[in-house]
Amino acid sequence: MQAQRLATSLLLTAFIATPAWAAKFNIDPAHTSITFKVPHMVVSKVKGTFNKFEGGFDFDEKSQKLDNVTVKIHADSIDTNQADRDKHLKSPDFLDVAKFATIEFKSSKTEYDGSKPKKVMGKITIHGVTKDVTLDVDYKGAVTDPQGNRRIGFEIETKLNRKDFGLVWNKALETGGVVVGDSIDVEIEGEAIVPGKSK
Repeated sequence: MQAQRLATSLLLTAFIATPAWAAKFNIDPAHTSITFKVPHMVVSKVKGTFNKFEGGFDFDEKSQKLDNVTVKIHADSIDTNQADRDKHLKSPDFLDVAKFATIEFKSSKTEYDGSKPKKVMGKITIHGVTKDVTLDVDYKGAVTDPQGNRRIGFEIETKLNRKDFGLVWNKALETGGVVVGDSIDVEIEGEAIVPGKSK
């Protein structure tokens, strides 16, 4: 009986000590976009993208536990499809990319709807200023691609106030209002892949 109890205890200890089978996924830039929308002159919105970025996270497909989300965006890759405007956005009036080369996010907590990840909380640094932010997450599922790579799909949305990060440049309009709104809608949509799994 004592030997049986000892064996049971050892099995339980081994089970508890076994780590979760989370895989490290890297964001696939070829199948991911980071886009934003900012109000312009009250009546419309300017849309843009960041074309250079990297990041990743730990994800357990079975439990859907999500941890260690990181994203690094290269600020000088901003693209609104208008060269003069992009030059202004990179200048000290806005992102000041010569001084603040990256925009970075690092997660601290994940909230779930049942077992599905729903919100990721963490800190984002823009223009040298770090603030708390919550990302709304929509996990789209997992597949194995024709090359044998394990992929997952996701959509992420959040809303930021540019003034929170010291981005305060503006001009008043004669008709009322300002040239640039404060609220920024951000969306990341795409895929992440387990690296080194190609056949």
